[in-house]
Amino acid sequence: MDADKAERGHARNKLTTDMLPPTTKKKKKIRILLADDHQLVRAGFRALLKQMPAVEVVAEAADGREALDLFKKHRPDVVFIDIAMPKLNGLEAIARITREFPNAMVIVLSMHANQEYVMQAIQAGARGYLIKEDAVSELKAALKGVTDGELYFSPHISKHLTPGDLEKVGVRCDPLAKLTTRQREILQLIAEGNNTKEIAFLLKVSVKTVEAHRTQLMQRLGINDIPSLVRQAMRSGLVPPEASPR
Repeated sequence: MDADKAERGHARNKLTTDMLPPTTKKKKKIRILLADDHQLVRAGFRALLKQMPAVEVVAEAADGREALDLFKKHRPDVVFIDIAMPKLNGLEAIARITREFPNAMVIVLSMHANQEYVMQAIQAGARGYLIKEDAVSELKAALKGVTDGELYFSPHISKHLTPGDLEKVGVRCDPLAKLTTRQREILQLIAEGNNTKEIAFLLKVSVKTVEAHRTQLMQRLGINDIPSLVRQAMRSGLVPPEASPR
């Protein structure tokens, strides 16, 4: 009798256990790095992202060099990055991140709808391009598209793009391709109005080293004066068109 009761109790326990739903695993959040040189802009986007339960902002950068360092430190899933930033512009930061981490997912956040910038961003390795004014309505869709393995563009951008445009990205001729990474850095800093001593201080090298790089990059570009260097940097998207030496 006691044995029968024990067996029935065991059967009831087993039935109850079998009817329980399977254990659900907590879904991993998408980890975000925000890179923009304007603190208010970062705060605005951080507030938008906080409204998404599946998203977590793990770090913020105020310039391209800091974005690169923070990416290496935190290894975020997605980077939202502006193009026009000091010390190291967004395009160069994207290229370096994706060169070292080919699976990195980078989305440009920019006020520039210029097709040249879009093409250069995709060529550098970005997987999406959002115009800042579209971000409120497009941020969630951009995240989903890029994390699903697709390219994503703001409506302002996509309506002007054709499949042929994207096919051309891989074969575009970049005038700065002949420069070394260090020379591109120095060109940007020159275009931003830094003098030789300031550049040497920022890069932690000697003045003579900066002068040597400047001479070499001018020779490679076939340019003989600083104003022409600045114009070339603007045309190539290394600095925004409105930038000018201080």
